Order: sequence, then structure tokens, then C-alpha cells
Amino acid sequence: MHEERFSITVDVQPVDIDVQGHVNNMVYLRWVQDAAIAHWSTIAPQHEREKLTWVVRRHEIDYKKPAINGDIITVTTWIGAASRLAFDRHTEMVRVSDGRLLALARTVWCPIDRKSGRPTDVSPEIRSLFSVSS
Repeated sequence: MHEERFSITVDVQPVDIDVQGHVNNMVYLRWVQDAAIAHWSTIAPQHEREKLTWVVRRHEIDYKKPAINGDIITVTTWIGAASRLAFDRHTEMVRVSDGRLLALARTVWCPIDRKSGRPTDVSPEIRSLFSVSS
């Protein structure tokens, strides 16, 4: 069981800002995906990365505080429970300068066989790395 948290850091860019003057909601989802992909790429064995890819089945996100241009954000992700084809992943986004929680997300990912493009079972090794007992 692999319950460690994994973090990346992102700098808010002018292109991330919407008409309200803060980071657009879609940017937070991009950060959720970027953190998940970085985590997968870092800890999954190469032979598993060659066999599997992942698609999102569901995103839930709670926006707490806005981020603005120039902010530096720590995006931290960790794995949750899983069923056969649904793997929970949690993500929080925190502004570095003041430690404020900006957003909290839960995403359900489905493993996909790269050759067939269809949902697939994962090896015991991947299940132990990317799920916790519920």
C-alpha cells in the first residue's frame, strides 16, 4: 500500500487568469491532472507505464480561495480507495506564500489498456501502488 503524498509546484501565469482577475477553474483541473500524471510517471514501473494509461471518470472540486497572477502553488496528490476500474485520487492546492488552501479535489480515474483503448484490470503491483484499503 502506497499512501505517500506527492507534490509539484506551479507558478500562476497571466494566461491562467480569467475575467474575474483570478485563476480560471479549468486551470485548477489542469493542475490536478498534471500532479496525477507526474505521480504516475515517478512511481509506476516503466513496463506498467508502457501497458497502461488513465482516463478521468469524474472530477469533484471545491474552490476555497482564489489564486492570482504571480502566486506559487503547491499541488499535492495522494491515492484513495479503488474498485476494479475506479481509482480515487485526492488533490489539494495550497498557496505557498501564506499556506492557504485554495482548492480540494477528488478525481476518479479508470485504467486503460494502451493497445486496445479499453478499460482494463491492473496488476497487483499497480493496485498496491495506487490504491488504499477502504
